[in-house]
Amino acid sequence: MASAQRKVGIGHNQDPNDEIIDLAASCQFDPDRWSKVAWDWGHGDLEKHPGPREWQSDINRVIRDHLADPETRYQPLQIAVASGHGIGKSAEMGMLSNWAMSCWANAKVVITANTETQMRTKTSPEVGGWFKRSITGHWFDINSQSIKSRDPVATDSWRMDFVTWSEHNTEAFAGLHNQGKIILLLFDEASGIAPKVWEVAEGAMTDEDTVIIWVAFGNPTQNSGRFRECFRRFRDFWVTRNIDSRTVPGTNKKFFERLLKQYGEDSDVFKYRVRGLFPEQSAMQFISTADADAARNRHLRREQYSFAPVIIGVDPAWTGDDSLEIYMRQGLYSKHLRSIPRNDNDIQMANLIASLEDEYQADAVFIDAGYGTGIKSAGDVMGRSWRLIWFSGKAIDPGYLNKRAEMWGLMKLWLKQGGAIDPKDTELYDDIVGPETVPRTDGKIQLESKEDMKERLLPSPNKGDALALTFAEPVAKKVRLQEKTTANGESYHSVTTDYDPLE
Repeated sequence: MASAQRKVGIGHNQDPNDEIIDLAASCQFDPDRWSKVAWDWGHGDLEKHPGPREWQSDINRVIRDHLADPETRYQPLQIAVASGHGIGKSAEMGMLSNWAMSCWANAKVVITANTETQMRTKTSPEVGGWFKRSITGHWFDINSQSIKSRDPVATDSWRMDFVTWSEHNTEAFAGLHNQGKIILLLFDEASGIAPKVWEVAEGAMTDEDTVIIWVAFGNPTQNSGRFRECFRRFRDFWVTRNIDSRTVPGTNKKFFERLLKQYGEDSDVFKYRVRGLFPEQSAMQFISTADADAARNRHLRREQYSFAPVIIGVDPAWTGDDSLEIYMRQGLYSKHLRSIPRNDNDIQMANLIASLEDEYQADAVFIDAGYGTGIKSAGDVMGRSWRLIWFSGKAIDPGYLNKRAEMWGLMKLWLKQGGAIDPKDTELYDDIVGPETVPRTDGKIQLESKEDMKERLLPSPNKGDALALTFAEPVAKKVRLQEKTTANGESYHSVTTDYDPLE
C-alpha cells in the first residue's frame, strides 16, 4: 500500500480508497493517464520500466481521444494491432482491462485467445499480474478464469472473464451486452481466432449509449482471415497499427539481427516475426499478393493491347448477397464493365450484355453456366453466339481438377506476364488474392469453393470469376465486313481487322 500512497499522495491518516476512487473517477475517459499513475513505475518488479511503452501509450491515447468527443464516445471503437514478438501485448491488455474495471462501475470485460493453452499459461497469468500490481488490486478477486469486483452486490455484473473460444459454442460472446456502461473486448493472438467468433462478437457492438471498445492483438502470421481483413477489406472500420519489434525498448535486438541475417528484411518470416507485417502469401493462397500488387501498378499504352481480341466474362449472382459482374479483357488490359445486384430478369440482363458486346465489339462472350443458362437462352433468341462455361467442367490441362481452376491458373499466369488491373478496384484485388487451394493426393490443382470462402467470411469472388471467364477458351479476333462506296457510288464490302502482325 505504500507504493499506492506514494502515487496518489495519500497521508498516513487517510483512507487510501478515498483518493484512489477520486483518481479512478478522473481517469474514466483517459486510459493514458491511468496507465501512468496506477502502477509504481520504476520500483519493485517495474524497476527497469519508467512507464508504458510508446506504442502502448499511442493505443491508450486513441481510446482517450475517442471518448473525449461526445460525437464518437458511444460509437464502437475497433483497434487492431499487428506486431512482431515481445512488444508487451499482454501488458497492454492488463493495463486496459484494469482501467476499465477500476474506472467504470459494473464494467464488463472479456478476453479470449487463439488457444486454451495460450489463455491458461500466458494471457490470464500476465493480465492478472498487472491487476495485482495496480493501486486497485485490492478491489478485485483475481482468479485464473475471471477477475471480479469484491463488492458483494456487484460481483456478477462487475467482472472480467477469460473465455476460451469455440466456434461451436459462442454464447459468451453472443451475450456480451452492458447497456449504458462499458464493454471492453480483447482478442489475444487474433490471427488464430475462428471467423465465427469474430462474427458473433460483432453482436456486442449494438448497445446504445454504451462505451464499446474492441482491441485485437496478434502476430500477423496469416495473409487471410478476419484479423488480416482488419487491415485490408475492413480497414475503414478499424484503427490499425503495425508495430516493429525493433522499435520497442526491452526486446531482444540481437535475436532480431540473427533473424535478419538468416531470412532477410523482406522475407515473410521476418515480416511477421519482427516487422509486424503480414506475409505476402499464405501457404495455400493461389495468387500471391505480390503478383496482384504488381498488376494494379501497371500502366499500359493502347498499342500494347489493341491488336488482341476483346473478350467479355459474365459471372451471374450466386446468392442474394452477391452481384452479377461483367469484365472485359483485351490482351494485357482489363476493365470492369458492370456490377448489377442479383436480378432474375434474364431478358434484361441479356439486353445489357448485348449492348456491351456491341459497344466494345467483343470477339467472344463467356457466361458462367451455373446461374447463366437463362441469360444464354435469351441471347440465343437475340441471335447472339455466347458460350456457357461450366466451372465444374473438364479442364483442357490435366493438371487442373476442373475448368474453374484452369481459368484461374491462366489468369495467374496472365498476371505474372504483365496483365494489368484497375488500381482503384479493391474488390477485384481482394477477389484475386482471396481463394486458396485444396490439397489433393493426385496433385491436381483445385480451388476452394465459394461456400468454403464464405465460411472464412470472405465474399464470393464474383469479380475474380468474371475476369477468369475471359480465359475460358482461346479466342481469335473476328474479321468484320465494312461497307464502303467507290467513287462511282457503288457499294462493296471490305475486310477489316485491328490486328497488326508487326506489333
